[in-house]
Amino acid sequence: MSSVILDDIQLLRESKSYIDSLYAILTAAGRFQGPKYMLSGLTGMAFKLSVHERLLAMSVTAYGQWIEVHKPAVKNLGLLSVADAGRTRHPTFRWYQQEAVIAVKQSLDLGLGAIYWIPEFGVIHGYDDADQVFYVQDGRHAESQVVLYDNFGLNFTPFWYYEIFGDDVEITHEEMVLESLRIAIDDWHTPYRTFPDTSIASGKLAYTYLREGLQGGTYDEGGARYIFDAYAVSRTEIRDYLIDVEGCWPELLEARGCYEELSRMIPDMTGCIQMKQGTEQIDSDRVGELVHLLGVAEALEDQAIHYFQAISSRYPDLRRSTPPRWGAHSPR
Repeated sequence: MSSVILDDIQLLRESKSYIDSLYAILTAAGRFQGPKYMLSGLTGMAFKLSVHERLLAMSVTAYGQWIEVHKPAVKNLGLLSVADAGRTRHPTFRWYQQEAVIAVKQSLDLGLGAIYWIPEFGVIHGYDDADQVFYVQDGRHAESQVVLYDNFGLNFTPFWYYEIFGDDVEITHEEMVLESLRIAIDDWHTPYRTFPDTSIASGKLAYTYLREGLQGGTYDEGGARYIFDAYAVSRTEIRDYLIDVEGCWPELLEARGCYEELSRMIPDMTGCIQMKQGTEQIDSDRVGELVHLLGVAEALEDQAIHYFQAISSRYPDLRRSTPPRWGAHSPR
């Protein structure tokens, strides 16, 4: 029987829950140096915007198939990651669960925590074989949650997910920044990341869903507030990220200007949310003002994306221009 507790891991909820978790794990292990907004920017996660048509709180983490989204994000840091996910209703879940328990324990033995869907994303920072439990931080409570090995992956959603990390390779700063811009471009021009489900929009179309949801009046109040909280944080992260990397290309100074102007509008947006009857609610008398501000913000982001495209067009993009091996040839 063995046990491990990684006391250096301290999860703080400040950004997207995935970035909060990744940052806690990597900084505790000495694998990332710098502020959290740099991690959010370099991985491209700051640029992700997704909105459910009814403005449900799940919008914030509904930015695509998680493995397909997170793999490129972590890969851009030069970091190896191993992730698995699925639906707990699948008959093979118990077998995947057993393998996941083994993999997470091995990672903890090596001094690296694991990202885990609670929901939202949190960090497994310890285990105890005697009690057959994992210790999980959610970033909202001082005390860790306890998850039995037999309950790994089970939660009130139909999904399970975990991710662990291995060695890394060196990637130049300029290469990481360039790829983060390309991730931003892809996200902006991809309207549906959960297709064929079209109830959730991404990128540029997410602004339309957000405005139409507010104007429709039947949106989820708590979800709307949560979306705006996440929106305010992510757009501020992008601004700060571009300030730090703007020396790479002149166009980034122009893009930074777009996000600085957008950031100056955020207090006006959040000012449309007021305390009523003990809860924060969007002021119905200011919905029109909020919708207008979102239209201006969309135009600013669209202009910033044009600057990103100008930079990207000057360099070959083998990752996106090279056909997959079996997409170009029949297997023999």
